[in-house]
Amino acid sequence: MAKGEGKSVDLKEKLLRHEAGKEENHEGVTFKEKLWEESKKLWKVAGPAIFTRFSTFGVFVISQSFIGHVGPTELAAYSIAFTVLLRFSNGILLGMASALETLCGQAYGAKQYSMLGIYLQRSWIVLTCCSICLMPVYIFSGPIFIALGQEEHIVRVARIIALYILGVNFSFIPSFTCQMYLQAQSKNRMIAYVAAVSVVMHLILSWLLMVHFELGIHGAMISTLVAYWFPNICQLLFIICGGCRETWTGWSLLAFKDLWPVVKLSLSSGGMLCLELWYPTILVLFTGNLKNAEVAVDALSICLNVSGLESMISLGFYAAVSVRVSNELGAGNSKGAKFATIVATGTSLALGFVLFVVFLCLRGTISYVFTQSEAVAKEVADLSPFLAFTILLNSVQPVLSGVSIGAGWQSYVAYVNLACYYVIGIPVGIVLGYTLGWQVKGIWIGMLVGIFFQTLVLVGMTLRTDWDHEVSSTRVRLNRWSVFENRNDREHKNLEDEA
Repeated sequence: MAKGEGKSVDLKEKLLRHEAGKEENHEGVTFKEKLWEESKKLWKVAGPAIFTRFSTFGVFVISQSFIGHVGPTELAAYSIAFTVLLRFSNGILLGMASALETLCGQAYGAKQYSMLGIYLQRSWIVLTCCSICLMPVYIFSGPIFIALGQEEHIVRVARIIALYILGVNFSFIPSFTCQMYLQAQSKNRMIAYVAAVSVVMHLILSWLLMVHFELGIHGAMISTLVAYWFPNICQLLFIICGGCRETWTGWSLLAFKDLWPVVKLSLSSGGMLCLELWYPTILVLFTGNLKNAEVAVDALSICLNVSGLESMISLGFYAAVSVRVSNELGAGNSKGAKFATIVATGTSLALGFVLFVVFLCLRGTISYVFTQSEAVAKEVADLSPFLAFTILLNSVQPVLSGVSIGAGWQSYVAYVNLACYYVIGIPVGIVLGYTLGWQVKGIWIGMLVGIFFQTLVLVGMTLRTDWDHEVSSTRVRLNRWSVFENRNDREHKNLEDEA
């Protein structure tokens, strides 16, 4: 037998013994114990992720509240700038950054720890290039808003806000990437801590700059910039200064090598999430052309805000299940990935069902938190059953999207989103809302139809998944993308030996 063949046989035997050892470790474990352990791992990521999302939403609410006291023009300008510009770029950058969830999660599960730092740096390069390409949208926001039919006095203020938001847009680069890098290692508790400090800091700074120093809209936006950048600086310092000794080995030129596969995965991820995040915004634009549009838009906006708040919980599970699935696939544990999917989906669905019942009972009562208008409250009461069913569906759909991120199915899900939302959902909403005269109910039913079909397809994809095949695909991907690092390590070691 050749020497190389002997080594190959030894390696196979070690792998078989390792796999057998893992199976033996699980033989004596009851289902209840497995469920408890998986739930702890799930909530270790989901808890901080949910809290962080609520804190980020709190920054937006605080800014909106303070700006609302400056004047109606400033409030309208702020709402337009954030809704149109920031949601547009947020969808692109968040989607492209989600490629890092796949890469870091699988690499961490495979114990290729040093690759996490390289993937993080590659993601910074890709997202920075993307943000530079998006700069003209903010710089020339004035003509864009005019083209969208906004009034000139609102556009004058929105144009100023847009330049500040450009700084917020660049803050998404370290924000999204560092969060996903830390989540892959289940180290996102510190993200929740700094997010909480950021909200308190933003509240105090907003009061100082706007009330005490009377800086108006400029004070509000300066405080907003600080609130968005402070957590990022803390996360970067935590990573670089020793918080992730295993996975951050310093700056590397390898970040500039083999970028194209990362770019492709980032584009697939961006397409997947953009199509999803922009869907409600497009429906609101269609609602603006209905009869009694002001009441319709207000009612739909209230329902979408409530749905958005609930989605913070679902998105927490989305982050958690993507980490758990990618970690298990990277570790070569197909059964673990499947079990993580079941536990995350079941937990989120149970919470979603409770909220479904709550909002079904509340009906129009919830609207008085946002408005005093009886007409709007009545419209919200009519939409409440649709809101409740949306919340129920949204307790499953984001979790399954998280599974697709963890497994690296972004390109397939992008096509699913395109078909379900834009080929089915929006046309159904237009026909029911305009042609049949169902007004805002028809628009919302169209949204529900799109989400329902997307959920069905994702459920089908997940049920038909061959998890053993996914493990094999993950190994191929990890081996291909870690080749440069391994080669560099060998060259570095040879240089040291020669010295």
